[in-house]
Amino acid sequence: MEIYDLKYSENGLIPAIVQDMETKEVLMMAYMNREALLKTLKTRKATYWSRSRQKLWVKGETSGNFQYVDKIYYDCDADTLLLLVRQEGTACHTGSKSCFYRELIMEEENGEQ
Repeated sequence: MEIYDLKYSENGLIPAIVQDMETKEVLMMAYMNREALLKTLKTRKATYWSRSRQKLWVKGETSGNFQYVDKIYYDCDADTLLLLVRQEGTACHTGSKSCFYRELIMEEENGEQ
């Protein structure tokens, strides 16, 4: 498959789930556009599209916490990417190893917590 065959949203973005290559821990989720994906493929450094800043950003460019991409998969609908990376330092801007460190508490079946 070519990157132009992937299904991007109406604003030209595709979600990218980022997973640690060795531990398989989910580190973060970000968005990529075609330019970010092309740059990632060329440099093997994870590059994303910042929706808040409206520009490309290389993960680790300011923090030093680079993500070196080993493999990129796409899902059965070709509308989501999975990046397997070697994370240098932490993935989350809070300093946590993963952005997924908070658990949402679910109610018991009888409606109690």
